[in-house]
Amino acid sequence: MDVSPTQFLRFVDVKKSYDQKELVVKGFSLDVAKGEFITLLGPSGSGKTTILMLLAGFESVTGGDIQIDGIPVTRTAPYKRNIGMVFQNYALFPHMTVAENLAYPLKVRNMARSEIVQRVDEYLGLVELEGYGKRHPGQLSGGQRQRVALARALIFEPSLVLMDEPLGALDKKLREQMQLEITRLHRRLAFTVIYVTHDQTEALTMSDRVAVFNDGVVQQCASPDELYERPSNAFVADFIGENNLIPGEISAVAGEEVRVAVAGGQEVVAQAADIREVGGGCIVSVRPEKMFIKPSDHAYDNEITAKFIVRHYVGDFIRYYFELSDGSEITIKVLNDLAAPKFDEGQHAKLIWQAGDCFAFRTM
Repeated sequence: MDVSPTQFLRFVDVKKSYDQKELVVKGFSLDVAKGEFITLLGPSGSGKTTILMLLAGFESVTGGDIQIDGIPVTRTAPYKRNIGMVFQNYALFPHMTVAENLAYPLKVRNMARSEIVQRVDEYLGLVELEGYGKRHPGQLSGGQRQRVALARALIFEPSLVLMDEPLGALDKKLREQMQLEITRLHRRLAFTVIYVTHDQTEALTMSDRVAVFNDGVVQQCASPDELYERPSNAFVADFIGENNLIPGEISAVAGEEVRVAVAGGQEVVAQAADIREVGGGCIVSVRPEKMFIKPSDHAYDNEITAKFIVRHYVGDFIRYYFELSDGSEITIKVLNDLAAPKFDEGQHAKLIWQAGDCFAFRTM
């Protein structure tokens, strides 16, 4: 979905401390457009769930401000914020039927009974659970319960929907199905989403933008393709997808490119990301699918020699593992076809890639 930045939801220098000493969220600022799907991604303890709790009103803000549709909400009670919530553990009432679970948020808002019945039927259809209204949550599969939780969060038509690891309890196949389900509903109903996960694939496939957290600070907030193709620092490069991180030292600088000395006296050319100082230690980052094993019909900017360790057959591709003389490991993905090369353990090979496909970052 193409969206232009507006100020439907604003985080302005938001801080949070639980002990009044150490900040777990350190000055978070972000503007979210109406209808945008934003994912907060990061390792456990990075601050992403705390942001969600501050927005929902379940935790108090230590500093800064949160605004929804231009109105500050940091002192507004949670039930007055018109926010839908979807949790990992579903949070359904086990003694209520599916229809009663969906009707509950409408009843507390004093909606007319006839309208409640109509809307419950409508949202059961939206999540493809027609005929399940009389069942109890315990009679449903994990995927069906998550659909009910999603419908209950949307049924009162909130301005904003928060999702906290909603698919974490599902197996891989169900999780992928629910990713499509949530994306389908988001496109159809155009609600605004703040989604929390530590699953990179989930974040990349579902989001308009992703904010990558580490230690209470956003390292980069960008579209999925920009995050993957142009990470802003070594943490983002390492955290998003697979990456080869080759240690080296900058030996020369030429505009936006740097020349880097790596193991065995070899040199490579990379895009300068956050470091340009000659003599500075750095990490050269290049994706496994951007590297190739010579021979190739095309000319490449970089070529290094590495020792073959092992290859793993994955099905649609083969993953090759190599090692440089300093022990650095390099992984290359090769499509599974008749041309896929074979090596003996310990055999040396030439690895090639383009300078535009790699970045030099400060050492983490």
